[in-house]
Amino acid sequence: MQIIGLCRFSYPALGGFQVGHKTVEDRIAYLYSDSRLEERFRLFETVALPCLKAQTDPDFELIIVVGATLPQHHLDRLHDITAALPQVRIQAEGPRQHREVMKEVLNSARDRSLPCLQFRFDDDDAVAVDFIERLRNASDDCFALTQQHRTVAFDWNRGLIAEYGPGGIAATEVFRPFDVAAMAMYVRPRCPLTIMNYAHNKINRFMPTVSFDTKHMFVRGHNASNDSRQKGEPPADVIPLTPEGEEMFRTRFAIDANAVREIFSKGPRE
Repeated sequence: MQIIGLCRFSYPALGGFQVGHKTVEDRIAYLYSDSRLEERFRLFETVALPCLKAQTDPDFELIIVVGATLPQHHLDRLHDITAALPQVRIQAEGPRQHREVMKEVLNSARDRSLPCLQFRFDDDDAVAVDFIERLRNASDDCFALTQQHRTVAFDWNRGLIAEYGPGGIAATEVFRPFDVAAMAMYVRPRCPLTIMNYAHNKINRFMPTVSFDTKHMFVRGHNASNDSRQKGEPPADVIPLTPEGEEMFRTRFAIDANAVREIFSKGPRE
């Protein structure tokens, strides 16, 4: 069984964003602005990567898709912060239609003779440290179902929204069925479909889905450069974490509130 995650790190796709840009050049300028990338790197380093390093089941692959024109110093920084995670492979692509390139990336990483579990992973999100373990177990538990269908979705729908800054972490619990974080899809051998064939919030229209109510399975980042925030999504009603909340973030997601305070208190590239 292969388990493959897909992360889009400021990739200038054609489509795939709620924010519109008139030209590819406008999109690249937006995505590669120093202030935006600085925030994305800080979130990736303190939020997204620690939970992957701490997975109780390390047998997975994460493909990070970047633009072929990502400036070299940013690419070097990305290689540096992912060096301790051997599951990561960074793949550069030129601007193309979002879903088409992502489907190609996933299928090129597959051993098509094997079944595959696929998940999407945003660079400002986190999943619980036992997400991969639970995903593999869910697939095993649903063996009869996966043998009857070419695709099956697995969804953990209870998590948190969080904001990060010099003061640490503020968060609130949420129930979000079929969100990007902590959702995955089984694909049978030789099937060319991928998780990128479907809008995440509509995936239950196209295949059997199995939902789990396990508490604290994901953290969705809420920050200035969220794509959805640019379209007027209201601020999340978050409150600063208590010491007990900080301990839960550390043990459940490997997110260290002290590390967040330290890195978000720095100036650019200190």
